[in-house]
Amino acid sequence: MRIALVGTENSHADEIVRHLNVEQIAGDTRIVALAGADDERNQKLAAAGGITTIVPTAQELLGEIDALIVTNRDGALHREHAVPFLEAGVPVWVDKPLAAGTADAQAILDAARRGDAAVTSYSAVRWVADADALANSGIDDLQAITVTGPADPGSEYSGIFFYGIHAADLAQRLAPGEPGPVEVDRVGSTVVVRYQCDGVLVTLQLVKPTDAGRVPFHAELVGRTKLVSSDIRLDSEYVVPGLKVFLRMLETGERPLDDATMLAPITVLAQV
Repeated sequence: MRIALVGTENSHADEIVRHLNVEQIAGDTRIVALAGADDERNQKLAAAGGITTIVPTAQELLGEIDALIVTNRDGALHREHAVPFLEAGVPVWVDKPLAAGTADAQAILDAARRGDAAVTSYSAVRWVADADALANSGIDDLQAITVTGPADPGSEYSGIFFYGIHAADLAQRLAPGEPGPVEVDRVGSTVVVRYQCDGVLVTLQLVKPTDAGRVPFHAELVGRTKLVSSDIRLDSEYVVPGLKVFLRMLETGERPLDDATMLAPITVLAQV
């Protein structure tokens, strides 16, 4: 399949091109075009992946590709890139976040419905091995979860959405359902978010990074008789599990996540 990529400023673009075009983990399915400026960044990315097409805007590729990956750092750009392709019936993976607000997120999902197109969106953290282990830890009668990760409310990429989506989406996997009203506290350089999701108390601890580094992702699950706590480690291949989820969607036409699941973390962060 011929896939185009828009949002090449994101480091995920390098990983996606490496895995699909260099390592060829999906055979002939590869990135064939980049959307964005014909600058040094995109020229290097194209050269690394053997990509010959760079266009200023993604819409120029309508009718020329089989699928689109939207991976801009700023989720506020995702709607304008994804909607035309979804309305045309082209499957789209919107790399985290789905959008930087609930209205844009719903518009993307509505476009997929109108075009009868497969769409998905998630954080890469949702699918890594440590997240799988926590999700399958077998805690009965789950009472509460706490997910900790880096995020900067002042980020130029729509604030808390840029990195906060990782913690919010992981929390949605560990405690699925419709989030209730959100309470927010600011403690030093940490934004603490609390809400209930189908009777489970969810706490997000979003810690502003420093120039020296950032807090690792961590999650704790508390049941009536058991507690599980673990760092969520991201190795050099951490994009691969999520990329494979997208590739399965292309192969089967079945979305890995429903609308409510994709909307939930956006709803939480919009309240923050």
